[in-house]
Amino acid sequence: MAPVIQTLTEPVWLGEGPHWDAAAQALYFVSIFDNTIHKYSPDTGVHTRAKLDGLPTFIIPIEGRPDHFVVGLNRKVVEVAWSGEENAAKVVRTVAEVDHENPNNRFNDAKADPRGRLFAGTMGHEYEPGKFHLKKGALYRIDADASVHKMADNIDISNGLCWDVAEKAFYFADSFEYAIRRYDYDIETGDISNPRIVFKYADHGLEGIVDGMTIDTDGNLWVANFDNHQVIKIDPRAGKLLQAIKLPPLQVTSATFGGPNFDALFVTSAAMDRGAPQHPPAGATFRITGLGVRGHPNVSVKLN
Repeated sequence: MAPVIQTLTEPVWLGEGPHWDAAAQALYFVSIFDNTIHKYSPDTGVHTRAKLDGLPTFIIPIEGRPDHFVVGLNRKVVEVAWSGEENAAKVVRTVAEVDHENPNNRFNDAKADPRGRLFAGTMGHEYEPGKFHLKKGALYRIDADASVHKMADNIDISNGLCWDVAEKAFYFADSFEYAIRRYDYDIETGDISNPRIVFKYADHGLEGIVDGMTIDTDGNLWVANFDNHQVIKIDPRAGKLLQAIKLPPLQVTSATFGGPNFDALFVTSAAMDRGAPQHPPAGATFRITGLGVRGHPNVSVKLN
């Protein structure tokens, strides 16, 4: 069966950070430069958003607190109360703040690990479209007690983030490495170690950069190939490119599995004019079905 691609939402400026909430049967995501967090319910087709004061870079539900989320807001992780209704979100508190030495940095990608610890990475300031202060970012782990642990530094743009518990692996991308890293992962402590490159774009003739990614139950990665109109499927254990699925937008930003059976791949995109206008459906969110694989449930963040 060939993959089926459906356009779900109207375009946004920079769609990112899709998270499927199985309890709500809804997809949450952000549009960074629109300053908005979003909820899309496939069953009804209802798409709502709420504006925040700052650049929201991810939105993840908090375990045991219905309608409460952690959101990356510039350099802060904040707790947001949001019923999912249009423009009804409220920042409740600041959980953590990072990168004090680089005040123009911002968070980029983040996810909860299999135990609910928040892994969140930053990036340097984008002073012109497509031009960044390099090697200013870092990767952090924020535990349930809100303690902050720096896991890696000297990063251009933090992206990716997914785990394979069976392989004791954590996968991560610094986008301007044009590659995917594998770390050894200790599920008991949340520590990562022994980074190494397991997939290089150049080895496979791929253009563009590594953006957000997710993992299926077979242990293969599904990676948003920004600036190259596609999502790619990778076997990180063998370093093999298994599949490429073309999409209308040039700027494909991230992906996550969802739906009642976790067999639909939800993909965000952007419509940024970085020297050339990006026309609809650039910036829309898409659903790809018929892939023949399933993903893992997205994990909510645990906070005391």
